[in-house]
Amino acid sequence: MTLTRDPHQIAETLYHGQFCPMFIDGQDVPAYSGAVIEVKDPASGRKLAEVPRGGARDVDQAVDAARRAFDGVWSTFTPYDRQEVLLRIADLMERDWEKLCVSDTADMGLPLARTLGNKRRVIGMLRFYAGQAVALHGDVIENSISQSMLSFTTREPVGVVGAIIPWNAPTAASIWKIAPALATGCTVVLKPSEDAPLTPLMIARLMQEAGVPDGVVNVVTGTGREAGARLAEHPDVNKVVFTGSTATGKTIARAGVENLKRITLELGGKSPLIICKDADLDKAVPVAAMAVYAHSGQICIAGSRLFVAREIQDEFIEKLAAFARGLKIGHGLDEGTDLGPLINAVQTEKVEDYIAKGKAEGARLVTGGGRPEGEGFAGGNFLEPVIFADVKDEMTIAREEIFGPVISVLPFDTMEEVVTRANATPYGLAAGIFTRDLGVAHRTVKKLKAGSVWVNMYHAIDPAVPFGGLKMSGYGKEGGVEHLQAYLDTKAVWIQTE
Repeated sequence: MTLTRDPHQIAETLYHGQFCPMFIDGQDVPAYSGAVIEVKDPASGRKLAEVPRGGARDVDQAVDAARRAFDGVWSTFTPYDRQEVLLRIADLMERDWEKLCVSDTADMGLPLARTLGNKRRVIGMLRFYAGQAVALHGDVIENSISQSMLSFTTREPVGVVGAIIPWNAPTAASIWKIAPALATGCTVVLKPSEDAPLTPLMIARLMQEAGVPDGVVNVVTGTGREAGARLAEHPDVNKVVFTGSTATGKTIARAGVENLKRITLELGGKSPLIICKDADLDKAVPVAAMAVYAHSGQICIAGSRLFVAREIQDEFIEKLAAFARGLKIGHGLDEGTDLGPLINAVQTEKVEDYIAKGKAEGARLVTGGGRPEGEGFAGGNFLEPVIFADVKDEMTIAREEIFGPVISVLPFDTMEEVVTRANATPYGLAAGIFTRDLGVAHRTVKKLKAGSVWVNMYHAIDPAVPFGGLKMSGYGKEGGVEHLQAYLDTKAVWIQTE
């Protein structure tokens, strides 16, 4: 996609240090406390904008607005009406796709080529859920009590949905949470990450332009400890959907116990990617690298445990290292950038601590780990992509989610062995395998304990295909027909006909 003008100019037009208010009940509002959060460009440290530091009172206001809309005007929208609204949102987002992508890149650092390239998935989600809006139905069930009794089910929206999203994919995550809610007739209070709140605010206003009634979609900015915690525990929120760390997911699950609200969690991962000895290395090397480096490692499905058949390990590491060294590090808005910055200084230092632990525990640093210097890197949170060899399963870098550009290469000898080792983790979000043997692929896919498994590829996600984790990677699915069901309640109806 060719931009109409320089992306840095677009970003400057969008955000030049101004205040960006929350969006509640169709209105732009500050935080009740008046407090603000400074949003910074992770590639330069420069201030982009300020957003309200919303708290419990602001969340309460947003939930009240969502409840009024759910019980009021939104309840009068037919499936056809909701479909039309979703299709209009898709059209408007397509119209403003360039601005949305520049906003995302400026806000959280993902290279612009990748945010622009996400168009088919994001717009596709809106149109997929629009199609589903008119396909929701219950069932007529022949009961065994009496033929004079008619029994059937209806599917009804759960109510107010609290959605909490991370900073690494603001546009996609916002739509993944909001679109199924709108399709089913729910209303939403969205809490974006304080590190990347700007694009979700843009999206909410586009939704208003598309005809979404006031109060149906609300965006409260603030910290997780304040706004996020209140949203998770709020007694008038019927469902919480969350994407983020496993530790925070546990907290949200506990908060929802009080009123037994429905919860969907998409959490962390430590995903295995298996490279068999018969793999096509020319295809496997770039996929294995970008399975981690695509967002500087800041992706929950990162294939950071790279199991490589011992027979090809040396050759694979050599090719992988050459690929990593050839990646261009820079500002996400600069043309040709492959790796952007990490989200903030705290995360960068955390990743550096993991690199130090890897060295201390005996792993061999093949390449990377330093902070690039020179023009364009000052003030940014940049790290060179890392490859560790001689990694053992018990090492910290092989067990814990790093959320940075760090690949751990672990050799294996047999398929039985590598499957056992791949599954020996509390996580179960994703996995992958490269092999030319279809039988090996099928047998391995069946044995891997992960919510998504890719063969001779990685990272494919489609609106029609369910996505979600097992074990400590969460529960519930996003995507596919199954996703819609999580926003609906089933009501059984009995009618005496005689």
